[in-house]
Amino acid sequence: MNHSVHDESMRAISRRRFVQGSAALAALGVSGAAMPRSRAPASSGLKIGVIGCGGRGTGAAVNALEASPDAALVALADVFPDRLAGCRAALGSLEGGLSERVHISDDRCFVGFDAFERLLAADIDLVILTSPPHFRPMHLAAAVARGKHVFMEKPVAVDPAGIRSVLASAEVARQKQLAIVAGTQRRHQASYLETMSRIREGAIGRVVSAQCYWKQGGLWMNPRQATWSDMEWQLRNWLYFTWLSGDHIVEQHVHNLDVVNWALGAHPVRATGVGGRQVRIDPAYGHVFDHFAVEYEYPGGVIVTSFCQQIDGCASRVEEVFHGTEGAGRTSPGAGRIEGRREWTFSGPDNEPYVQEHIDLMASISAGRPLNEAVQVAEATMTAIMGRMSAYTGKSVSWEQAMNSALDLTPPRYEMGSLSVAEVAIPGRTPLV
Repeated sequence: MNHSVHDESMRAISRRRFVQGSAALAALGVSGAAMPRSRAPASSGLKIGVIGCGGRGTGAAVNALEASPDAALVALADVFPDRLAGCRAALGSLEGGLSERVHISDDRCFVGFDAFERLLAADIDLVILTSPPHFRPMHLAAAVARGKHVFMEKPVAVDPAGIRSVLASAEVARQKQLAIVAGTQRRHQASYLETMSRIREGAIGRVVSAQCYWKQGGLWMNPRQATWSDMEWQLRNWLYFTWLSGDHIVEQHVHNLDVVNWALGAHPVRATGVGGRQVRIDPAYGHVFDHFAVEYEYPGGVIVTSFCQQIDGCASRVEEVFHGTEGAGRTSPGAGRIEGRREWTFSGPDNEPYVQEHIDLMASISAGRPLNEAVQVAEATMTAIMGRMSAYTGKSVSWEQAMNSALDLTPPRYEMGSLSVAEVAIPGRTPLV
């Protein structure tokens, strides 16, 4: 699947389906089977700012407006003025009355590497964090310090140093009663909630093994312009630099790994992976891999095999499969199935999870029982990171090794100038930090 950031943004903006169900109520103690249909209350009255104005940031801003008729967008921040301007224009042209709740004045538009700090100093209640994943830990820490509720896209870090920061912020948010909801939207999707509830309740018996897949074609790439510095080129092509995206096992496959952690109620104890760069070998694609395969060992000896690739012309598959002592379970966007003694197939209706996650966030704030998904998404992100660490180095990596690793991909400085590109990892030669 080839698409541009603009296409992704426009697809997100075009979503207008009625939203059913409330995962927030499930999290607050209501079972999936009894889950009533609801929307965030009209009294939410949240003033929202967005940090990171690309396709996902623009889409998430629209989703937040769709989630509550009383929410308003009041501030934007991005490193690049053209990205901010594009987001502002798109939001200002929304239909269905949504643009009437976009109140972004010139003095609430912030540009530069420090733009996030200036936005967080403004009068907002909730911030949407959608910059490249490298920046998530620092933006989350700053938002929590300022007392803001947070929606943050996945993944939430690119290295163990970032994960430790997110976990620290999660605790501060808990103490301050601040909500943090993550962009792992499957946890807010009816098809996943119902299927996962059955798996967790024993519909397939004890889970003994699993597989998960995100196999698809290539994604967008912005050819380098003569006027771009090294830093600007990398930021505008953040998918292809591990310090910014974490590589696609972290940036994209984290969704599947989060579902596995959810089903098993645990994170892995060890990862042994392989991977490489077979097709995207042009320097325009930075230094990331285009395929990974990782064997994860979970508590109790449960083995999970994980596959992800971004290569055109190959078979596509996005799914999780769980094998139990009494059957099997399958999950994928919009679908769910139990095979075996308790045969069952999800029959819908499904909901729009990209909106539902914002409904659930706002509902939890209004109820005074703020959701805090930071730990679970940090563990899912760490699961992906340790798989990448293993594949890059050719070594088996334990959870403790990964969590205690000194690996920190932060660049020497944040400025538009020279910035070297890391060498493509070579298993067996690249050291485990």
